[in-house]
Amino acid sequence: MTVIGFDDRATLKAALGIALAKSEEEKQLHDQMFELFFKRLTLSSPTSRHNQKRDSNAVLDQESGESAGENDAGLAAPNGSSNAAHSGSRDDAQNNDADSSGGASAAQALAAFMSLAQSADSDRITMAIERAGTAVGVNEIRFATQSSYYVRQILAQLGGDALEAELSRIIADESASVQARVREMVQARRVLQLAARSYVDQKFEQFGRSATEAFMNDVVVNRELGQLGLHDMERMRVVVAKMAKRLAIRHSRRRKARNRGQLDIRHTMRANAGYDGVPVELVWKLKRRDRPKIVAICDVSGSVSRYVRFLLMFLYLLKDEITDLNAFAFSAQLKDIAELLRSMSFDKALDRVILEVGGSTDYGQALVDLKEKHWEVIDRRTTVLILGDGRSNQTNPRLDIFQEAADRAKRVVWLCPEPEGRWGTGDSCILQYRPFCDHLSHCATALDLERALDEVLMAYD
Repeated sequence: MTVIGFDDRATLKAALGIALAKSEEEKQLHDQMFELFFKRLTLSSPTSRHNQKRDSNAVLDQESGESAGENDAGLAAPNGSSNAAHSGSRDDAQNNDADSSGGASAAQALAAFMSLAQSADSDRITMAIERAGTAVGVNEIRFATQSSYYVRQILAQLGGDALEAELSRIIADESASVQARVREMVQARRVLQLAARSYVDQKFEQFGRSATEAFMNDVVVNRELGQLGLHDMERMRVVVAKMAKRLAIRHSRRRKARNRGQLDIRHTMRANAGYDGVPVELVWKLKRRDRPKIVAICDVSGSVSRYVRFLLMFLYLLKDEITDLNAFAFSAQLKDIAELLRSMSFDKALDRVILEVGGSTDYGQALVDLKEKHWEVIDRRTTVLILGDGRSNQTNPRLDIFQEAADRAKRVVWLCPEPEGRWGTGDSCILQYRPFCDHLSHCATALDLERALDEVLMAYD
C-alpha cells in the first residue's frame, strides 16, 4: 500500500488482491472485505430527511418507545411527574440554574448534537460518527444483537444524553412552540440514529459476522449429531466440509514430511558426480508407507442413521487422502453403497439405503453377508471402520466372523454413538466385540468424528 498509494482505488484493490488472495474463495472474500474496509458511510441529504412530511404523533410514539427501552436512565423525569417538571415554577428554574457548569455543559452538548444532525455536510456527520464509534470501541462488535447497544453509545458520545434529558423535560408541554421544538429534536435524533445504525451494521460485517459464524459453528460441532435440528443441517454440512479439508491438508503435509526419510549419502554422491561431488541434488532414503484403505460398515437403523450421514460425508470429502474406500450399510442385511453414494446426494442415497436394508438390526447377519459377498475387500492394508451402537436385538453376534475380519485387517476401529455407560446393557453386544477392536470410542459429535478419522489416518502417515 505504501508503494501503490491510495490515489487509484482500482489499482489498490487489484494489488491487494494479488498479494493476499490465494484461491477463488479468498478472491471473493477479498473483494467483499475491500469494499467494507475502504468505503466510507454514505448518507442522503440530512436536509431532505429533515423536510420529509411525517406523522408527528407516530414519530413521537415510535422514538419515545425505542428510547424508553434503550435509554432507561436517560428518560426518567428528574423532578417527579411530567406536568410538574414542565409547568416550571420560578423556584424550579432557580434550582436548575444553580448548577451552572452542568447546565452549560448539557446545553453545549445538545447544541452540538442539533447542529450536527441539521448539517447539510454528510462528511461532517460521517466523521463525527466514526470518531464516536472509535471512542466506544465499536470494532469489538461480535454479534448482531449488540448493534442497538453500540448505536446508543455512539449517540451518547455525540450528545444524545443531553437531548434525551431535554426531551424528558419539555415533551409534556403542549404549547405549539414547544411541540415544534420536540419534533425538531426527535427528527435530529432520528437522522443521527439512522446514520449510526448504518455505521454499526457496516462494522458488524467487518468484525462481527465472521465471529458470529465461528461461534455458531463451534456450537454445532460440539452438539450431538442425533440432536441436530433441521436448521442445523446445512450449517453442519459446510462445517464438515471445512473440517475434512483441514484434515486432508494436515495429513498430506505430515505424510510428505515423513516420506522424505533420511539423507542417502551414497546415492547423493553418485547423483552429484557431475558437480565434482558438491551435493546440489539431495537423494533421500524413502520409507514405503501404505496408502489409506478403509472399509466403512455402518448401522443405518433409526437411532444411528444421522451419525452415519456425517461419517460418510467426512470419508468422501477425504477422497484425495482415502483413494481406496468401500462403504457398506446394514440393518437387517448388508448392502454395498459405494456406487450409490458416488451417483446420488448423501441425503437421497441414505434414504434409499434405509428403505432397502430396513428391518430389525442384526449385526451377525451383516457379518455373514460381508464374508460371503465382500470378504476380498479386507486385507493387511485395511482399516475396518464400524459405526454403530452394537445393539443386535438378541441375535447371534457372530464373534467368530468378527475375529476373523480383525485378523485379516490392519486395524479395527469402532465408533459408538452411545455413551460408555450404556455399553453392554440390554441387547448391546459391543463389549463382546471389544476384545477384537484396536480402538473403540464414544463418538457423538462432528468433533468426535474428526478426531477419530485423524487417528485412523495417522496409522498410515
